[in-house]
Amino acid sequence: MKGKFDWKSELIDLIKTMVFSLVVVYGITTFVAKPVKVNGDSMYPQVKNEQVGFSMVFGKNQIERFDIVVVYIEETNKYLVKRVIGLPGETVSYKDSQLYVNGVAIEEDFLDDEYVLSQSSSMNFTGDLETTLGSDEYFLLGDNRPYSKDSRSYGAFVKEDIISKGLFVLYPFNEFGVK
Repeated sequence: MKGKFDWKSELIDLIKTMVFSLVVVYGITTFVAKPVKVNGDSMYPQVKNEQVGFSMVFGKNQIERFDIVVVYIEETNKYLVKRVIGLPGETVSYKDSQLYVNGVAIEEDFLDDEYVLSQSSSMNFTGDLETTLGSDEYFLLGDNRPYSKDSRSYGAFVKEDIISKGLFVLYPFNEFGVK
């Protein structure tokens, strides 16, 4: 003869499992990796609209020029994927679509030459730009400059706004990998 089914014991086990799962998911998304879904073409062709993946939280303390980061915009309550162009204390300028950092010309090798050539001459900027960053500020841009809202719109971002670093694409599967 079978034993009587104990609903109370089963319910307690289910609640324990759910609480444990929530704690694990919270821990991973707070201290290890954030899930990311790309909305828009501001980083095209390197990062594409509708890509899904994750970005590393623990690496955000070692941000370097040209890293891809996820930044939070409080006034719009949105997360954006952008590229780090300027680091704290630097003077970033664009003259005739050429990037300069502290007066030294810097190549943007990450930009897809074919794509840039297919765009208008305003791929980088219309006019010149120069900004000096504070001790905790970063200048972030999208790779698809005519279609990107970035530091040109929002101003420099403070390190606290940078949520995570890098992007590992999981979907679509044919684009699987690190960006």
